[in-house]
Amino acid sequence: MLKFLKIIGKTIGVISVIILLVLIWACEKVDYSPYFESDYYQETITHFDSLSKELSLAEGKVYIGTGKASITPLIGAQEDIPEAGAFKEVPMAGFGSRKGTYAEGIHDSLFVKVVAVRVKERLILMIGSDILIVPPNISEGVSRIVDEKLGIKRNQLFFTASHTHSSVGGWSEGYVGKQFAGLPNQSIIDWLVLQYTKAIEDAVEDLRPGSIGTGSFEASDLISNRLIGERGEKNAEFVFIVAKQEEGKSIVIGSFDAHATTLGGWNMQFSADYPGYWQRHLEDTGADMAVFFAGSVGSHGPGSKGDKFEKPAYLGEALADSVLKYSRYVELNDSIGMAYLSVKINLPELHVRVTDNLRLNPVISRKLLPSFGDTYIQTARIGDLVWTTTPADFSGETAIDFKNTMNAEGFKSLTTGFNGNYVGYIIPDKYYHLNDYESRLMSWFGPSMDPYTDEIIKRMMKKIISL
Repeated sequence: MLKFLKIIGKTIGVISVIILLVLIWACEKVDYSPYFESDYYQETITHFDSLSKELSLAEGKVYIGTGKASITPLIGAQEDIPEAGAFKEVPMAGFGSRKGTYAEGIHDSLFVKVVAVRVKERLILMIGSDILIVPPNISEGVSRIVDEKLGIKRNQLFFTASHTHSSVGGWSEGYVGKQFAGLPNQSIIDWLVLQYTKAIEDAVEDLRPGSIGTGSFEASDLISNRLIGERGEKNAEFVFIVAKQEEGKSIVIGSFDAHATTLGGWNMQFSADYPGYWQRHLEDTGADMAVFFAGSVGSHGPGSKGDKFEKPAYLGEALADSVLKYSRYVELNDSIGMAYLSVKINLPELHVRVTDNLRLNPVISRKLLPSFGDTYIQTARIGDLVWTTTPADFSGETAIDFKNTMNAEGFKSLTTGFNGNYVGYIIPDKYYHLNDYESRLMSWFGPSMDPYTDEIIKRMMKKIISL
């Protein structure tokens, strides 16, 4: 018996050593070294400096064009037919609690909408879509096609998403991606690329002389700081753009920082959430096209009333009514200054954390997360608006700082997310140690990601307004 116990003891000891060795290999300490001493920072700054030398402001007559394509899938087909948008089944993207469950129906339609803006030789495409994020396999596929067909480069494509949590999935990979977007389906990816491309082509074809202007209003009662509640700041400014063709369409683009999560994980029907209600209400009351961009939604939740689909209707229509009220005061200009700057940034090492100070080995993290393509921060100066797009759920609190910086220089500021890649949440580093969904589970690139991207964005904004 004693001999048996000794054998058991040795076995447990060996197993304990193996477990300890696995843990030592699997985990590393969080890296708190200064970001400005890193190679990724120096390489990004070098890239920024080289692009800045070529930057100039185009001033003159503005041309406006629009394009639109459905991304509402037909489900229940005998087989996948991507050119028709018909599929046997399509997973819903949004809440991880659904674990990629297939949709049961369609509540309201989903679209990709594009506004083309040209001043002299400068052309940008403002691309809004009723989707959770714009993943790299979509943005890269679209970029490749429009470059080949139209000569339009990636730096001219300003992708955004409404960030509805009840939209089309099937476009991601990796364990985490499958939890939020379901099993990947190449037929769905091909179809989405096709629809985005059609909308871009139509917008370029539709370019006409026009005018454009920017407005905003506060909507404090319709948004909350969901990370730390009333102790935190909230970016409650709704920013909108009004554009009109001289003989043609009227367009409204709007952006708000509240997450499109008025519909919970219980909903199994495709829906654009409150951004869809906002768009439809404006299109029902005179606009030829309304486009919604998710703002800096990190840490920001929606404020609404009602039950089930009453909640998105209340929020979307309330915001739309305010746009109708304040848009009459917007000054439209038929000649503006325009410039854009797209900087491909290098990323820090992955920091998927196990505890506050321990992260998974980046090799393991890369297996769990979707692949990351080229990652951009983009800034456009359109008249008196400075618009910055980010590849993340970007913090609304940080965007307040950008807004104040630009306001002091006589410009309005807009910060949006989901611009063709997704790197998780980027929130103020003062919240990094919170044991919370945004700060622990979804802050993938470590404590330096916030100050690093903040510096790059401010450099880009200051450069583009100095032209």
